[in-house]
Amino acid sequence: MEREGPHGPAGLADHDVLGTRIDPADALFVRNRERNLELLAQVDEQLATARAGGGPAKLARHRSRDKLTIRERIALLLDPGSPFLELQPLIGWGSDFHVGGSTVQGIGVVSGVECFIGGADPTIKGGASNPFSVTKALRGLQIARENRLPVINLTESAGADLTTQKDIFVRGGRTFHELTALSKAGIPTISLVFGSSTAGGAYVPGMSDHTVLIRDRSKVFLGGPPLVKMATGEDADEEELGGAQMHATVSGLGDHLAEDELDGIRIVRQLVANLGWRKLGPGPTRPADPPRYDAEDLLGIASADPRDPFDSHEVLARVLDGSRFEEFKAGYGPNLVTGWGSIHGFPVGILANNGVLFSPEAEKGAQFIQLANRREVPLVFCQNITGFMVGTAYEQGGIIKDGAKLINAVTNSEVPHLTLMMGASYGAGNYGMCGRAYDPRLLFTWPNHHIAVMGPQQLAGVLSIVARSAAENRGEDYDDEQDAAIRAMVETQIETESNAFYATGQGWDDGIIDPRDTRHVLGMALSATHTAEVRGATGYGVFRM
Repeated sequence: MEREGPHGPAGLADHDVLGTRIDPADALFVRNRERNLELLAQVDEQLATARAGGGPAKLARHRSRDKLTIRERIALLLDPGSPFLELQPLIGWGSDFHVGGSTVQGIGVVSGVECFIGGADPTIKGGASNPFSVTKALRGLQIARENRLPVINLTESAGADLTTQKDIFVRGGRTFHELTALSKAGIPTISLVFGSSTAGGAYVPGMSDHTVLIRDRSKVFLGGPPLVKMATGEDADEEELGGAQMHATVSGLGDHLAEDELDGIRIVRQLVANLGWRKLGPGPTRPADPPRYDAEDLLGIASADPRDPFDSHEVLARVLDGSRFEEFKAGYGPNLVTGWGSIHGFPVGILANNGVLFSPEAEKGAQFIQLANRREVPLVFCQNITGFMVGTAYEQGGIIKDGAKLINAVTNSEVPHLTLMMGASYGAGNYGMCGRAYDPRLLFTWPNHHIAVMGPQQLAGVLSIVARSAAENRGEDYDDEQDAAIRAMVETQIETESNAFYATGQGWDDGIIDPRDTRHVLGMALSATHTAEVRGATGYGVFRM
């Protein structure tokens, strides 16, 4: 990778400015771009489905009641002109449930304060929660807790989808646990109830620090009139049982009584403004000048086929402020690129893959993570990894213990981690590069992303070798035609279960993003992480030498 001299702004003269070797006319670049645009069109199609809610008829019925949609409520709640970082918008993709988990959630600025905002879409089965709704909600509350983000629940839900209660009831109870844990941690929670909040859903306003109800609209009860009739024989009136006026004047559940939806949103914005909430992180300290190269190039850089390598320096040159990157140990373990830069003014340490991980890469990464913790600088992991190198020479050379050093460092690092899946994520490479199991604060993928134990061809080949060996041990002939058919079937299955749509549908990430938006998405994510303190680890597990 060519580099220019250090032309950075004052105080950053020690940072190299990355150059580029990209040729937009190159056949691979053109092929990558075309395929990534096709994938992004598919993402847009699915996003449109999620945003359409329950469809035209349900939407018309909702509007006939003079109600705003969940996305309109969020838009009015946010500061004018401020962005909304939507999270897990395509969870549930490929399932029998509505894509998006029938909810909308993300991070946005309300009265100058970055908040976590979430709510059910009442046009989809009345906002009833399904298994993906629960998974999404729990992930959202984890993000709020780890990043110290005030939580605003825009509540209107028919409760649980009872046909899926076995997949909801036990896990769903954790939602209320997390709400009360946030309160104990001093992280404000606010609930604005737009309509029905029934059964378990009644505990959302009940366990929030601040509850806003809307006159003649909000209905909050553990059991609605039909259940009360079945349980006690009482003929209960909805308003007396759980209406806004009753809760504001009799039960004490309501702290504020709004006249309509707009008034409720106004009250919530005022509540947030009066929190006196302050970020604890250091905030941006570097010049946030744009990269020297066009983000449009990322569509041609990102490999459509995970077997085609690309240079991660080219990505960094289009994401980092001013394309400045102070590389650490550039000549040692070159398949793992490490170094310092900034994104929208926030200093970051970068770990980016440029090939399979050998022992030098693992040791280099572990050392760099320790340095980032000493500096108290967040880490950004850019994954495009086929795993750790295998083979007799590498096993004898200590690849296991060296890989364990990297995983140890990732596990015990305490500065914020962000992970970007920009290509393949196979095997233990996923772990060493801070995959979902290692709790990055936020994790995003590009549409070309693939994730699995190993690539489809490798996995099918391994199964074939094992089956052939087993047949030989039994003294049986091996059917090569059947083997070829099985290998093809396995490859197809793994390809289907490892692409970006399947992964995001399972909730393994926080959303598929357009590669061209990477810098801004990471900038918003870094800003959110700096609401909490940014502190490094003081100790690690035992490093096997």
